[in-house]
Amino acid sequence: MIDSTAQRINMVESQVRPSDVTDRRILRAMLDVPREAFVPQARQALAYIDAPVPVGPASAGRPARTLLAPRTFAKLVQLAEIDPASVVLDVGCATGYSTAVLARLAKAVVAVELDPALAAQARETLRKQGVSNALVIDGALEAGAPSHAPFDAILVNGAVEQVPDALLGQLKDGGRLVGILAQGPAGRGQVWRRRGTVFDSRPVFDAGADLLPGFARQPEFTF
Repeated sequence: MIDSTAQRINMVESQVRPSDVTDRRILRAMLDVPREAFVPQARQALAYIDAPVPVGPASAGRPARTLLAPRTFAKLVQLAEIDPASVVLDVGCATGYSTAVLARLAKAVVAVELDPALAAQARETLRKQGVSNALVIDGALEAGAPSHAPFDAILVNGAVEQVPDALLGQLKDGGRLVGILAQGPAGRGQVWRRRGTVFDSRPVFDAGADLLPGFARQPEFTF
């Protein structure tokens, strides 16, 4: 029988903490949330590996949906600087693991998921886990949740080639958006910050993730 509690401790102590994740609230949240509950039963033995875990099938030329690798996820959350008063947007929540962790850090979480089956699964699993300060909505990931904006922080659960202005515009002044900026075969954990009507960004750490639907770079037309 798999000892999920021991695996969770090992994930935090061997993968997350050594990766410069020093926020104790994040470490505690990841110790508390049973990651295996958000992974299909056939893949639960992989729930705590140091790699992305597939949770949804590939379709229509899109790669399988995954949970971010634990260390990548934790480092992004730390970059978002979420406090107990924050309202957070979770983009591409898949089965809801990221939402469950964020809900332990923030005042409220709005999660958006493109795949209706994954969104339904996220809602049910979050309910079973007793998460009462999170809302999961169906919709295009790149559109975010404008009716619930503005947000103190936005987490994008995957790689992006570009971040739409409409999504950045859902940040409060001073708010942060975090995700993996795809740069060819590699990627970088990136943070975007809103300063009035201006947005700046900076790379922080090396990371890889599958490209999320809706975040491919749009072709530029020249005349």
